[in-house]
Amino acid sequence: MGLGGSIRNFKSLKKDLNILSQILFFGIPGVILGSYIVKFLSDQYLYLILGIFSITLAIYSLRKPSFGIDSEDYNISPGLNFKFIIPIFLIGILNGSVSSGTGLLVTILLIKIFRIDFLRAVSLTFFTVGIFWNAIGAFFLSRIGSIPTNLLIILILGSFSGGYFGAHLSNLKGNRLIKKTFTVVCMLVGLSLLTKSIAFLR
Repeated sequence: MGLGGSIRNFKSLKKDLNILSQILFFGIPGVILGSYIVKFLSDQYLYLILGIFSITLAIYSLRKPSFGIDSEDYNISPGLNFKFIIPIFLIGILNGSVSSGTGLLVTILLIKIFRIDFLRAVSLTFFTVGIFWNAIGAFFLSRIGSIPTNLLIILILGSFSGGYFGAHLSNLKGNRLIKKTFTVVCMLVGLSLLTKSIAFLR
């Protein structure tokens, strides 16, 4: 999915190389740490936390009509960096343990901190989280458990084509469509994670 989306929106990444490098530099250590500590964590509580986060993001997006629609010029100050690198490291830990929904968190964080629009934020998330974070997380997690190779090819083909055409559609229709889609996905992912959390109680 990261490759599909990034190929379509690669040119737009050039203006945000500073942010991109921070996501990779501070997020990847979190991903690696998360992949090592996942076996000591309760899946039930991780799903619960991420589920609540995702639903909260959907509600926040709905209540802020102008959120993520337009980009503002930003100057990356030391204070702004500090506000960003701590959360991005923590989200990296979640990505390394339970990756579902972490891309949504990164997207919202980018818009909130740097006041960029949804298209730029999603493009950055596709490239950093979708490719590098997930690849590194998959490598380390594969050393702990096993990967069902019979599903791997289907997942790669489906997510690549979906990521590419989704990015193409977002370029044609603009930020309002991305915002609506993002809000729906946040809500659905949140409900799915809460359902998984409740299933552990049975």
